[in-house]
Amino acid sequence: MSLPEDARPATILSQAGGAVDEATGGIVPALQPSTTFLRDPDNLHRKGFDYGRDANPVVRQVETVVAALEGGRAALAFSSGMVAMTAVFRSLPPGAHVLAPTVIYRGLREWLRDAAGCGLSAVDLVDLDDLDQVRAALRPGVTKLLWAETPANPTWVVADLSALAALAREAGALLVVDNTVPTPLLTRPLALGADLVVHSATKYLNGHSDLLAGLVVAAAETELWQRLRTLRHDEGAILGAFEAWLLLRGLRTLEVRLQRQCGSAMHLAAALDRHPRIERVLYPGLPTHKGHTLAARQMSGGFGGMLSILVRGGAEAAIATAAAVRVWKRATSLGGVESLIEHRASIEGPDSPAPPGLLRLSVGLEDPRDLLADLEWALDRAG
Repeated sequence: MSLPEDARPATILSQAGGAVDEATGGIVPALQPSTTFLRDPDNLHRKGFDYGRDANPVVRQVETVVAALEGGRAALAFSSGMVAMTAVFRSLPPGAHVLAPTVIYRGLREWLRDAAGCGLSAVDLVDLDDLDQVRAALRPGVTKLLWAETPANPTWVVADLSALAALAREAGALLVVDNTVPTPLLTRPLALGADLVVHSATKYLNGHSDLLAGLVVAAAETELWQRLRTLRHDEGAILGAFEAWLLLRGLRTLEVRLQRQCGSAMHLAAALDRHPRIERVLYPGLPTHKGHTLAARQMSGGFGGMLSILVRGGAEAAIATAAAVRVWKRATSLGGVESLIEHRASIEGPDSPAPPGLLRLSVGLEDPRDLLADLEWALDRAG
């Protein structure tokens, strides 16, 4: 059974892309743990599966669902978000020049420090919200990839994806967008001109803080896409069958989870923006945010479930606030059903783009009144 081609995202998600177990009629896709598959008498694999390092039925279903959500041609699932991200860079031609944002996921920023070890000639960091800076840093014919993340973790800077796509095309480069935080329910980078979209599916797509997974979605199956597919096959970086089954289960509730998280984040941002112990709230949904107008044009359905607060008193006050919470959990990661709080500067180290007083908040599914009361209680104790 398959869904209509014009099925909307909530329908695609809730029915896992229309997958039904053909053997039993089960409405939940079956978990197939086999690593090898029976050949036909003439040695062909007409069912499309031969070995688990290349494909698995439930992994393929995850790829089908996420590709449909992103409006992409194809998707590849990887064993973690970092593996998916680094695989894109490693699929570039040797000696490629790359542009990446100054505000970027910490794990990727650290990996990119060793440009030569990554097979790249150089990696330059730019402020993506400054198009003149991006234009000046691009090297036509030499720059092969422009990496974007918007809103960018943890300051939630907003970048103009359509404008970046145009600049990348002029220079002969690809635009690759980390869409982990907004998800395709809020932003669809491929429709705005991106060539590839990357996800740490560990976060919102799964939403339950219980698996590692990554995905890359392509607008077209290009030569680079084939290299990426070959790299995953040769190195065995495919997502495991059980993890894919859990991810498919998580995807079924993405739409309702994200709606609640966006609403709660907006509620918290508006309330905390008036708190005397908070210097500033960083959230694209606030009209005072520098990127609000662009975010309102580029995002639909909400401004995400992530925000940051700058606590008066700097690092000491921020850390004391995080130490005093009772409902929020002091932990790394984001996008889960539980709300997390983290002092990013001390976690990321001396080169962190996070100001000393910044606390990053990942809003979960708790009652937003409890979340707000807990933060207000902690801010009072820290003061």
